[in-house]
Amino acid sequence: MDLRGVSDDGLFAPRLMAQSLRTTVDEIAQTAGLGRDALTRANRVGNPRTQKRLREMVEIVNRVAPRFGSDLLAYAWYRSAPLAGFGEATAMQLVRDGHADWVHLYLDRLDAGIPA
Repeated sequence: MDLRGVSDDGLFAPRLMAQSLRTTVDEIAQTAGLGRDALTRANRVGNPRTQKRLREMVEIVNRVAPRFGSDLLAYAWYRSAPLAGFGEATAMQLVRDGHADWVHLYLDRLDAGIPA
């Protein structure tokens, strides 16, 4: 996902993210574990917590996109594929629970050829 294409004035723009991923702002909010108002009210989009969640999501989707060949498939993986070693938790669920670092460690292990 081209970061310049999903940001506006230095902030992640939910509307642009939704367009890039062919979804809705409501789904982006759900995926990031944020309330709809956090992404639709201009005064809340710039909130550090909101921007952190959006950044974590974009970083992981960008990191796995080359594996899947597209941002859309990477986004689908992010939302729905359970990660080995984390029960039935998906990358989305781990990020929503504040564990984006665990997802990066999981991907580091895969990149190093260590079975998950």
